[in-house]
Amino acid sequence: MMEEGPPAPKILRMVYFVGAGFLCTYAINKWREMERNSILKQEEEQKNQQQGDVALLHQSPTNSIQKAMK
Repeated sequence: MMEEGPPAPKILRMVYFVGAGFLCTYAINKWREMERNSILKQEEEQKNQQQGDVALLHQSPTNSIQKAMK
């Protein structure tokens, strides 16, 4: 059988392993949050653009042209 050394290195490796797990979990959750916010922002921009297009149809022609040029 192998001789076992002091328990401190084993506990230290376990603490490192658990810490790395928490760090990876935090990073994954942060990435998901960033992706979700990006998707929500894109959807909001598309919705605003579609509403703007509909609003252009209900305006006077001169006002519509000025807004379309912006």
